[in-house]
Amino acid sequence: MTAVFRASHAIRAQFFVLGVLFATWGVHVPTVKSLYGLGEQALALAMLASGVGALLALAQAGRVVGRWGPRAVSGTMGVLCCAAIACLLAWPVYPALLAVMAVFGITGSLLDVAINTEATEVEHQSGRPLMSGFHGMFSLGGMAGASFGSVAPGLGLSAQGHLLLATGLGAALTLLASRAMLPVPERAAEEKHPLSLPRGPLLLLGVLAAMGLVAEGAMYDWSVLFMKQERGSSASHAALAYASFSGAMAAGRFAGDWVRARLSGAVLMRFSGVLAASGMALGLLVPSPAVALLGFALVGLGLSNVVPVLFSAASKVPGISSAHGIAAVSGVGYLGMMAGPPLIGLVAEHASLAAGLWVVVVFAGFMALSARRAMRA
Repeated sequence: MTAVFRASHAIRAQFFVLGVLFATWGVHVPTVKSLYGLGEQALALAMLASGVGALLALAQAGRVVGRWGPRAVSGTMGVLCCAAIACLLAWPVYPALLAVMAVFGITGSLLDVAINTEATEVEHQSGRPLMSGFHGMFSLGGMAGASFGSVAPGLGLSAQGHLLLATGLGAALTLLASRAMLPVPERAAEEKHPLSLPRGPLLLLGVLAAMGLVAEGAMYDWSVLFMKQERGSSASHAALAYASFSGAMAAGRFAGDWVRARLSGAVLMRFSGVLAASGMALGLLVPSPAVALLGFALVGLGLSNVVPVLFSAASKVPGISSAHGIAAVSGVGYLGMMAGPPLIGLVAEHASLAAGLWVVVVFAGFMALSARRAMRA
């Protein structure tokens, strides 16, 4: 078994764990809302704390990953990210929730950049497209995490018990997988500038990432609550919203490398935006839980290859390392993800969550309209 082969499986495991962590948070959004006694706007601000933490971490992510290497960063940040999710319900006071969410954002974003940097190295050494498949494991982890969250109450697990079990297994798998990762060559000598506000191609790629991540983040943070609050679903059935979204996204990503070899980036981005906007509109317009699940699945399928394509492109921009390119595009993307939850929460507070989720339709539509220009650049 070659080192590249072992590393590719290690990266798949890391993406899977990150997906499980995001799904575990998503499943427990209604739990957090109830335990802390929050309205939609206060809940959105807690999500914003995660986004602020992520953005601050991304400002140094390229330097951190370049200094310590993806293997060390992913192992350390993976364990800390698991610990943050495990503490989600530990101290039911609002400042503690804000602190936990900030730590989740910091550690999750550093883990994300580390494993994407390793993924580009593995893809480079293997000589074939692999990035969509790697990101498919994130979506598969999301589906598995949401499905486990759905059945956990029936197994007699409390919310805290579910958090401890999911994060404990995730931390163990993260540490084990990090040992098989490749040492990524340091490319600091190629850097012309440290990470700052991106310009040119990186900025355009980042804008597309922001549009896609607003829509994707809305599914992570609001889909389960939408099913429970707007469609009257039980907690177990509501968790299927995240599972349907992640399952469809996983399917799209596992087929994504084949699709990327046959479609240009602009065509794929445009089609992705149209499909995501259409799926979200369907789920919002038809007052049926089953149709909502179908709509969420179409959103997942539509968004499935947006981030893999953009991160792969960002890693190849001349004059910067793959870690800095990915971190720059991620930083702009997280600006969108930061703006999304408060905006949706603000609309939900004064109208309804269904009205707030029309933001997804708008952003996915803008992504489709701007795809040709950004990918051409």
